[in-house]
Amino acid sequence: MTAPALETLLKRSDFLACARGKRQGTKGMMVQALNRGEGEAIRVGFTCSRKVGNAVARNRAKRRLREVARLVLPHHGRPGWDYVLIGSRDNTAERDFAALQDDLRQALRKLHG
Repeated sequence: MTAPALETLLKRSDFLACARGKRQGTKGMMVQALNRGEGEAIRVGFTCSRKVGNAVARNRAKRRLREVARLVLPHHGRPGWDYVLIGSRDNTAERDFAALQDDLRQALRKLHG
């Protein structure tokens, strides 16, 4: 079985719809999830507010979130779902990368219960 494709959320309306879905916080990030019930792809978006830090810190946090999503979501995410990964201050950019992966796996387990 091949892993489902990952697509990136780009429209604000998709992010807002996902914000109305389920959410699960971990030490390294907040994960919002919404079952859109259609399609084979897993869609994922990334965001970091100014609370995370300056532009350099926000970009570093988003790069780390993108890589974690690329590694974890094809195996633990569900097709037809949208996920938004939100970086947290002082944790996303500094947290150990393996721990960040475990945070996403744990959040997905709780979301899909």
